[in-house]
Amino acid sequence: MVIFSNDADILKYEPILFGELHLPWQVLAAGTGASLSGTTLTASGADFIAAQVRAGGVAYLQSADGSLDGAYEIVSVDSSTQLSISVVRADSADTAVPPPAATNISYRISTFGPQAAEVGFQLTEYFGIRPGNPASDIDADDIQDTTVLRLASVFAVISSVYAMLAGKTKEPNYWNKSMYYQKLSAKARGRCRLSIDAGTDGLADVTKIGAAGRLVRD
Repeated sequence: MVIFSNDADILKYEPILFGELHLPWQVLAAGTGASLSGTTLTASGADFIAAQVRAGGVAYLQSADGSLDGAYEIVSVDSSTQLSISVVRADSADTAVPPPAATNISYRISTFGPQAAEVGFQLTEYFGIRPGNPASDIDADDIQDTTVLRLASVFAVISSVYAMLAGKTKEPNYWNKSMYYQKLSAKARGRCRLSIDAGTDGLADVTKIGAAGRLVRD
């Protein structure tokens, strides 16, 4: 499975997808009675490890008194009952920013991981590398910096989710949003320039250009 973006990346563009438009069948964990102090979310009845919650995920938190209501990045899974979370950051390497402290919190962790995996396959297919192109002698692991594919992946995932919602609810605005993000994804993909180490020397010897769909030997 190849994934080039995560749920926290989606949060930067469409936080509503983790709120009222989340996919109920893709909820990893949910519960009540959690507490938040600094960046530490504690939920005594949870098992985040068994639920396969991961860093880069998103937790929607809502306190009983209304002081906390929103979606936040999951920075790390510290134990089966504790997560480190943050206000959404410009860069995942930045220091975590604590949300407001609260108790009696309802939490929900939903994911778009299945959609991101499908988009990852489609992107490798487009660039002619494995796993999308099983016959290729180049694997996704040979890409020296996969972050160049992040935006193309994020926009494609959002597009697919809105298309799914449109098909379910017949809401025309969802189709419009799906098409909008589809165009953004195509543009982002076209700007991609993948440096490939086809050997074992750690140096790029093949470049794949998104707009041209061709190989360039350095």
